[in-house]
Order: sequence, then C-alpha cells, then structure tokens
Amino acid sequence: MTTDNQQDTAAAAVPTRSGFVALIGATNAGKSTLINRLVGAKVSIVSHKVQTTRAIVRGIAIHDNAQIVFMDTPGIFKPRRRLDRAMVTTAWGGAKDADLIMLLIDSERGIKGDADTILEGLKDVHQPKVLVLNKVDQVRREDLLKLAAAANEVVAFERTFMISALTGSGCEDVMDYLAERLPEGPWYYPEDQISDLPMRQLAAEITREKLFLRLHQELPYASHVETEKWEERKDGSVRIEQVIYVERDSQKKIALGKGGEAIKAISTAARKEISEILEQPVHLFLFVKVRENWGDDPERFREMGLDFPK
Repeated sequence: MTTDNQQDTAAAAVPTRSGFVALIGATNAGKSTLINRLVGAKVSIVSHKVQTTRAIVRGIAIHDNAQIVFMDTPGIFKPRRRLDRAMVTTAWGGAKDADLIMLLIDSERGIKGDADTILEGLKDVHQPKVLVLNKVDQVRREDLLKLAAAANEVVAFERTFMISALTGSGCEDVMDYLAERLPEGPWYYPEDQISDLPMRQLAAEITREKLFLRLHQELPYASHVETEKWEERKDGSVRIEQVIYVERDSQKKIALGKGGEAIKAISTAARKEISEILEQPVHLFLFVKVRENWGDDPERFREMGLDFPK
C-alpha cells in the first residue's frame, strides 16, 4: 500500500523541466490558433486577416512536469513597410533566443512563397527544430508525406508532427514531446500564469482583434490600439479607456461606422471577452484618433513591444 508521503516523494524525485519554444511560420499558417490550443486559453489574437500578431506573445503551458513557454512570433513575410521589417526582425530574433524552434506549415499551401524562404533561413539557425504540419485533415495522407519529406530535405528536423490546430488533433503528441525534450530546470513562471503579457496590453490586443474581425475589408493595417486608463472601481468593476489610432480621417470614419454602429459593436465584443478573462465587470470606452504616420513613430513601436528599425 502506497502512502500519500511516498507518492509526494516519488513526484518530487521527477525533475522539473522548462524552456522556451518559438513558433514560427508564414502569415496565417495558424500559429495563434495553435498557441491558444496548446496553452488552453486565449493569449494570442486570432483573425483570418494575415499579419495580426505583431510582437512576440508568450503563452505558458504546464504539461506533466514541464513548463513550456511558447513564443508566438509574428508571421514571416516579405516586408514592405517599416512596421513589416520590425515584425520580421522580431520573429527571427525570437527564434534564435529559444531553446527549441517549432516551424508551422499550412499543409494546404505547402512549401511555397514565405514558407520556402523560412526553410532556407532555418539552415543558419542552430537550435533544435521540429516540423508541424497544420490543417492535415484537409490534405490527402500521401501528399502530407511528400510535404514532410520535402521539408526534411532542406532542414534536419528532429521530429515531424501532423496536427489540426483547430480541432486539437495531434496536439497532445506535440505536448508530450516538448515536455520530455526541454532541459531540466526550475519553472520560470507561477503555475497559474498563462501569459507574460500585461493585462493592459492583452486588453488592447483583444480590442484590436475585434477591430480586425469587424472591419477586415474596409480598414487596412494602419490601426493600433492602446490602453490609456485602467481604473479598479470600489464596486469590483474595471473602467478601461482605449484609443484606436488610425492614420487618416477617412479611416476614422470607417472605424466609427455610420451612426457609431461599428465602434459600438467592436466595444461590445471586446468588453465581453475582457470581462470573461478578468472575471469581473468591465466598462470599456473606445476613442478613435487620427495620428498621421504612426507607423513611423518610435514610441508606437515600443508600445507594441517592437524595436524601431532604422
């Protein structure tokens, strides 16, 4: 018969593991969806619009005796603007700082365009690497095997996984592998922490997601959300004031919508989700301001957690 003390001693004898896993890939490969799936909670914004992740967002998961810190990096693509260059530089920098790199490829799109460029770039990165093929439920198995073989010819991946980030199929195998592969060591974060993103910033990211979802065709990437005020009130609620920055008056009109319809819908959706995460009532007030050429403002880059490229 095993006593509670014996069980505690046995558990204590198993070494803890911890480490950083950088998730890289082309834009819209499903990185944010996968991060949220593996962490078991929403820590990264998800949108059908490409390039929604701008800075590195860390999602923290506990699996067996390991703490896995996922780094959701911006999608890697051919940069055209200063903001694009900062995002791509951040993505590659995150990869080189990690204990292990996980390349996510959209199986439907295969190795073409940005995915091909990323594979070539990984040749010069020395960290251990694994390949994850996403959306495998949409592709024939023989085509998946050809895709895996082609990618492994370019880069020596330690393992190849076939998953669906949307349904969770295959994700448990990924977590089992990472929990055994990461180095032994103490955990970096408290057990109940799921992200290192400050709540003010996470709240701004949630509003930015709702903005994308509502206005993905009308409003281009020239928008940015900042949380300017955060007041904990005596009744247990939170008053949050956020500013949506756009570059032109025409964009401000789009963000507001006819009769304020768009901004009301964005505010309602964001308030609901922020309230669920905080587990307390939220009073959210959104303002839209024009700030010309904010994409060339070093202060805005710092707010987003990006280095300002020269």
